[in-house]
Amino acid sequence: MLDFARDIIGSQPILTAFLAIGLGYLVGQISIAGFSMGVGAVLFVGLGIGAFAPKAQIIGPIGLTGLIMFLYGIGILYGRQFFEGMSGVGQKYNLLALVACLTGLAVALGLGHIFNIKIGHTLGLYAGSMTSTASLQAALDVMKNKDPSIGYSIAYPFGVIGPILCIYFMTRLVKPTFPAKAQHFHMGEITIGENFSGVTLGDLAADSLAELQITMVRQNGRNVVPTDGTILNAGDALLVVADRKEEIALAAERLGRLEPGRLASDRADLDYIRVFVGKASTVGVPLSKLPMPPGVPAHILHVRRYDADLVPSPDLMLEFGDRVGVLTPPHKKEDIRKHFGDSIKATADFSYVSLGLGMVMGVLLGLIPIPIPGVGIVTLGIGGGPLIVALILGKLRRTGPMLWTMPLPANIVLRNFGLAIFLATVGVNSGQPFVRTVAESGFTMLFIGVAILLTTVFIVLIVGHYVLKMPYDDLVGVASGATGNPAILVYSTKMAPTERPDIGYAMIFPSMTLVKVIAAQIVGLLTIGSTGGQ
Repeated sequence: MLDFARDIIGSQPILTAFLAIGLGYLVGQISIAGFSMGVGAVLFVGLGIGAFAPKAQIIGPIGLTGLIMFLYGIGILYGRQFFEGMSGVGQKYNLLALVACLTGLAVALGLGHIFNIKIGHTLGLYAGSMTSTASLQAALDVMKNKDPSIGYSIAYPFGVIGPILCIYFMTRLVKPTFPAKAQHFHMGEITIGENFSGVTLGDLAADSLAELQITMVRQNGRNVVPTDGTILNAGDALLVVADRKEEIALAAERLGRLEPGRLASDRADLDYIRVFVGKASTVGVPLSKLPMPPGVPAHILHVRRYDADLVPSPDLMLEFGDRVGVLTPPHKKEDIRKHFGDSIKATADFSYVSLGLGMVMGVLLGLIPIPIPGVGIVTLGIGGGPLIVALILGKLRRTGPMLWTMPLPANIVLRNFGLAIFLATVGVNSGQPFVRTVAESGFTMLFIGVAILLTTVFIVLIVGHYVLKMPYDDLVGVASGATGNPAILVYSTKMAPTERPDIGYAMIFPSMTLVKVIAAQIVGLLTIGSTGGQ
């Protein structure tokens, strides 16, 4: 029976890949003391399958395709935040992460030399400690053997749990405090006083209401859509929205008084309708430039994106799956539905044309040779090229009719499935060598992996907190981005329940991924040139 199972697994690579993915996700859901491996368990199940069935090999570009899917999804999602992080405080954060990651690499090379570990294993240990699939692929490409996969597999578990433990103890030590999570959407109705009679709405919005959005005006007993040319009179009322309740109170104190109920209770002329954004023509365009149906008076009051309520500021761009609250005459509701698409299917819809073109550009960029004197030729490779292109496209969002972004649910599926395919391939193909290497020098390599990880995380946490005096929520975001695994970010947001860990991760993860990819190639080329790869 076992021989029959080995024969089936060894002769059916597609079956083997999906077996590793399915069982891996099952194992990854097991939680011990609040810790679970998640998608990382696919790697270890793959190793087990590879050890059980020595003939099992997942050949062809399946694994590389998965890696591209994962990195492209990351780049598209974090493109805007990444480029914003290249200026201001983000430069300091990236420099700290760079020092930490390169110091971790130095520790890997030093201990690898002391304990006589193969350079392929050492590069794999570094990639596994950083849970960096892109640098693993770079090491595989330059070493031309499976040694990096073995080192990666040994170091990976502590690469996930280690930063989580460090952040836990650092949080216990520092005891940071954070303000209560504030609601970012507030509405108010302001009645205009005598001092602002005769002022146009455009002048008022540019001066007294710069921090608010005017969504509806009540004049002569009727609600109307606001325009810049609307002339206000004493007793008119404005429906405004803002991020902070205090902004509405200050505006009311200056303009007149808060008087709720005058606008919202009257739906005779303008009614409220909520629609899903499902048409490409309404996505990736700033609200200030978003066209409405001809002849239909309408104004966007509210945007809900997944679990967050957003104020419809002029520079806000809609995404597929957003739910938009629109003020429009009751008999024009159907026109609004047709204009936006109003389909929940849009939460998983995106352009396969843009996806294909983006990945093609990424692969081509990764093939461009980059000569480094004294080292040789390096490339961005499958790991770096698609990531850079995706970051740029994620920042652009739209180029003419081409929409580059995708809804978050679709992005998550693309990333997780791609990562699962890559890890399954690496695990299955490395099963037998992994068993042999662990038996020979597993504990030594595990020790090196722990040293790499702790060095990197300690530099970020200790220097960031005690020397750079970074806000704690920024600090754990940078630590998560430097080490890389999304599970670390999830834990960081629990320890620091603000939006800053996500922003820090987005600023650091892409740049440090590129650093690790290039560094792995440079080290591999230098070592191969001097020692023949041993």
